[in-house]
Amino acid sequence: MKRNEIMSDIKVSIIPEPVKIILEKENFTFNEKTVIFTDLRLKKIAELLKKFLAQATGLNPEIEDLTQIEKKNNVVILGISDNEKNLNHEGYNLKVSRDGINISALTPNGIFYGVQTLRQLFPPKIEDFSQKNLELSIPCVKIEDFPRFPWRGFMLDEARHFFGKDVVKKILDLMAFLKLNIFHWHLTDDQGWRIEIKKYPLLTEIGSKRKGTYLTRRTKKLDGIPVSGFYSQEDLREIISYANERFISIIPEIDMPGHTTAALASYPELSCTGGPFDVSPSFGIHKDVFCLGKEKTYDFAQDIFDEVMKIFPSEIIHTGGDEVPKRRWKKCIDCQKLIQKEGFETEKDLQTYFTNRIADYLLAHNHRLMGWNEILDENLTKNAICHYWTHNFDKVLKHIRRGRNVVMSEMSALYLNYPYNLLPLHKTYMYDPIPIELDQKFYEHILGLEACLWTEYIPNKKGLEWHTFPRLIAVAEIGWTPKKKRNFQSFLKRLDYFLKRLDFHEINYAPKDDFEKEDIKSKNNK
Repeated sequence: MKRNEIMSDIKVSIIPEPVKIILEKENFTFNEKTVIFTDLRLKKIAELLKKFLAQATGLNPEIEDLTQIEKKNNVVILGISDNEKNLNHEGYNLKVSRDGINISALTPNGIFYGVQTLRQLFPPKIEDFSQKNLELSIPCVKIEDFPRFPWRGFMLDEARHFFGKDVVKKILDLMAFLKLNIFHWHLTDDQGWRIEIKKYPLLTEIGSKRKGTYLTRRTKKLDGIPVSGFYSQEDLREIISYANERFISIIPEIDMPGHTTAALASYPELSCTGGPFDVSPSFGIHKDVFCLGKEKTYDFAQDIFDEVMKIFPSEIIHTGGDEVPKRRWKKCIDCQKLIQKEGFETEKDLQTYFTNRIADYLLAHNHRLMGWNEILDENLTKNAICHYWTHNFDKVLKHIRRGRNVVMSEMSALYLNYPYNLLPLHKTYMYDPIPIELDQKFYEHILGLEACLWTEYIPNKKGLEWHTFPRLIAVAEIGWTPKKKRNFQSFLKRLDYFLKRLDFHEINYAPKDDFEKEDIKSKNNK
C-alpha cells in the first residue's frame, strides 16, 4: 500500500483531482506506430491531440476511423458511448493499459476533458516543445471523472486595460487545460468600450480611447499613458471559434445602465444631462449613467444587443447592473415622468423596469439576461440569472429559494485582482460555492463559480498572469472535484508539479514566496 502511494505521488499528479483514480503497475509507451482511432464527431479533438503529440514528441500519429479499427495494440481510442450512464455530459472514463488508451464519454465535451487528463499523465517536460523524442511512457491508470458544477468560469476585464487576441487565446488554452468552461468577457465600462458595434461607430472611435489613468484613487494626476484598443467583430468571431474548439463558452458583458461613461462620451444624448463627457481615467462609481426616461436609450440598448447576439452564440448575455447611482434620475424630468407614468415608488424601480425590458427583449431572441446581484428585486423577471459578488446575500438566498439560478463570485475569495497578502491561495482554495444556509434541495440552483480579474491596476500581461495564477488553478479544482476529495496539502503537492508545466509556457505565475507565506496557516486544513 505504501509503495502504491509513493508511485502515485511520483507518477500521477492531476489538477483538478479526478473523482476516482486507480494506478496500476505497467506503462503504455507511445512510438511511431501509435494510431489514434476516433469518429467524425471527435475529429477536431483528435487533431488537437495529434498536434500536441507532434509538438511535444515529434511523433505524427495517424488518425483513423474508429469503425474501421482492426489494430489492437499501440492505439488511442476516442469514442462516444451511450453506456457511460455513471457520467454527466462533461464526464469521461480514461483507461490506460499496456496495449493502448481508451477515452469514452457521453459527449465530445467529456472526450475533450479526458484528453486534458491524458496530457497530465505525461511528465511536465513534455510541455517543452523545443525538445523532441522525450520519454513517451505514461502509467497505466483507470480514471472515472466528472465535474461537480456545470459553471466553472473565469472573468477577464478588458474595459479597463486592453490585452488583445494573443493574450486571450493563451488564457483560453490554460482554461481548457484546467477544464474550465466559461469565459466571461467584460468588454465595456466607464474606462473603455472594447467591442465594435457597426450601427454606432463612435463607441470605438471615441469610447475605446482614454488619455491616461489616474495614478491613485485619491489624486487626479494622470500617468500620461494612453489606453486604447477594441475587438472588431471579425476578431470576436475568431476568438469565439477558438474557444468553441476548447469547449469554452464566451459570455460577453455589456454594462448597462451604469458604468457607461465610455458610451456617454460617444453618445452624450443618452444621459440625463446631455454631457459632455470624457472616457473616464478614474475608477469607482460614476454618477452619470444612462437616462432611463428616454425611449432612445432602450432603442440604443436593443440595437447593441442585436449585434452582440449575432456575434456571440452563448445563450447568456451579461448586462452588469451593478453600482448604479440614482442621483441623476431624481433630478431628471424624463426619468420622473416615467416614474409617474408607471406608478413606481422609487428610482430603484426604474432600474428593475430597464432590466426587465432588456431581459424580455433578449428572451424573445432566445437569450437570457445575467446581471450582478444589484439587479435583484421582487419584480425582477424570473428568467434572469444572478451573479453574486458582495452584499445583500439575503436577497440572493431568496432568489435561489424561489427556484432561480445563481453563479458565485464572492469578492472575498474569488476576486483575483487582490494581492496575495489580502487573498492568499488557501483562502481561495477553501472557498465553497454552496452557502451553508442553503437546504440541499436548492443546491441545483447554484450553477457554479467564477473567478474575476478586474484590471484597473493591472495594465499588462505580466501582471495579469501573476494575479491569475496559481489562484485560478485552485478555482478549477473547486469547480470540478467533489468537495470530500478536496485537500489543500494534496493540492499544493500537485500544484508544484503543475507549475513546472507552466514554466515551459512562460507563464508569469506568482512565486511561492508570494502565495505560500500566507498559506502556511492552512497546514491543518483538510
